[in-house]
Amino acid sequence: MFADSAKIIIKSGKGGDGHVSFRREKYVPDGGPNGGDGGKGGDVIFVADPNINTLIDYRHKRKFAAQPGEEGGNNNRHGAKGDDLRLNVPVGTLIKEAESGLIIHDMSEPGEEYTVLRGGRGGNGNQHYATAVMQAPKYAQPGGPAVELEVILELKTIADVGLVGFPNVGKSTFLSRVTNAKPKIANYHFTTLSPNLGVVDLDDAAGFVIADIPGLIEGASEGIGLGHEFLKHIERTRVIIHLVDAAGIEGRDPVADIKAINLELEKYNNILTSKRQVIAANKMDLIYSEEEKAAVIKRIEDEFKEEDIKVFPISAVTGAGVKELLYYVNDLLKECEEITVFENEFDIDNFSNVESLPYYVEKIGEDIYSVEGPKIEKMLGYTNLESEKGFMFFQKFMAEQGILDELTAMGIQEGDTVKIYGHEFEYYK
Repeated sequence: MFADSAKIIIKSGKGGDGHVSFRREKYVPDGGPNGGDGGKGGDVIFVADPNINTLIDYRHKRKFAAQPGEEGGNNNRHGAKGDDLRLNVPVGTLIKEAESGLIIHDMSEPGEEYTVLRGGRGGNGNQHYATAVMQAPKYAQPGGPAVELEVILELKTIADVGLVGFPNVGKSTFLSRVTNAKPKIANYHFTTLSPNLGVVDLDDAAGFVIADIPGLIEGASEGIGLGHEFLKHIERTRVIIHLVDAAGIEGRDPVADIKAINLELEKYNNILTSKRQVIAANKMDLIYSEEEKAAVIKRIEDEFKEEDIKVFPISAVTGAGVKELLYYVNDLLKECEEITVFENEFDIDNFSNVESLPYYVEKIGEDIYSVEGPKIEKMLGYTNLESEKGFMFFQKFMAEQGILDELTAMGIQEGDTVKIYGHEFEYYK
C-alpha cells in the first residue's frame, strides 16, 4: 500500500528533575548539598531515508515520544540524558504544523536530519543553590517540560521529470522501457495506484529521474478519481512529459486530452503550467498510414506551437522515437531551475523554546487583568483562536504555564476580564 500523507503527534522528552540530597558521612554531621542535575530530555529528529518511499508506518501508529531525562541522584550524580526519537521518512517529505498547515521543514536531501522538537533541559540539583546565607537548600530545579506537537507528513515525490496523461495512454509501458522501474501494466483504468519512479540512463549524458504521476482525469484538481491525491507529486518536477494516445484507440482526441490535463494542472497550482513541457505522441505503431501519422502529428504541433511545446512521435512498445525524446528532455533540464525545495514557514525554534520565555500577569483596573510577554506573543503566533481546537490549545497552555494559578492568586473572580494582546476574555473557573 502506498501512503503519501499522515497526521501524527510527536513529543519531546521531559528534562529530569534536579535532586535534593546532602552529604552524610560518619564524621561530617552537617555535610553540604550534593544533589545532582537531571538529564536532558530526548529530542525528536526526522531523518530523510532514501531507502523508503512511503509513509505507511505512520498510518498505524499516531503518537511518538522521545525518552525523558533521568532525575539527578545524590553524591552529585547526574541523571542520564533521554534517548532521542529518530523518525525516518521518505526523501521529499514535508513536515507541517497541523493546526496552521505551515511548513516546518522540507526533508529534501537524502540522509538529512532535522530536529523538530528539543527535549526539556535537565533541572539543577540543590548543590547549585547553596550560598553563604542558605547553606542547606532543600529545593532543586524541576526539569524542563516536554513539548508536544501535532504534525502532518506529506510526501511530494522528488523527480526531475513528471510523466502525465490520461489512463491507458501507455505511461507504464513507456516508464518500463526507459528506466529500471517495474510498474504494473494492464489494460484498464487506474492501474497505477502510486507514483512510479525510475532513473533514465543516457549515453554521454547525466540522465535524470522520471516519475509516472497516476490518476489524472478531468476533475482531478477537485478530487475526482485519484488525481487530487497525486497532483502534489508534480510540484517538484522541472519538465513535464505529456503522453497522449495519438492513435485514439479508445476514441480519444489527443489535442482535447492535452488541454484537459493542462487545465487540471492549472486549477491545482498555476505554477505547474509554467513548467517546460514536451508532448510524446504515443502508439504511433498502431497508425498504419504514413499520411495519417503525419496528419496527426501536424495537428498536435499546430495546436501547441505558440506555447513552444515540441511534439515527438513515439511508440513505447517498439521504442521508435523514444531516444530522441529523452535526449531532448535532458537538454531541457539543463535550462531549468533546480528541483523545488519548499521554504520553512513555521518558527519551530520559538515554538520549542517558548517555555524559557518570560510573561507578565498584572491587575490593570477594577476587575481587569493583563497577560503579556514574549512567551504569550509566541504562543499567539502559532495558535488560531478562531478554531475550537486552537482555543482548547490556548486554554491548556494557560493552565500548564501556571498563568491561571497566578490569576487566582491575584484574586481574579468569575466574570472578570483578562486582556491578552488585543483579545479580551471573561474569566470562568
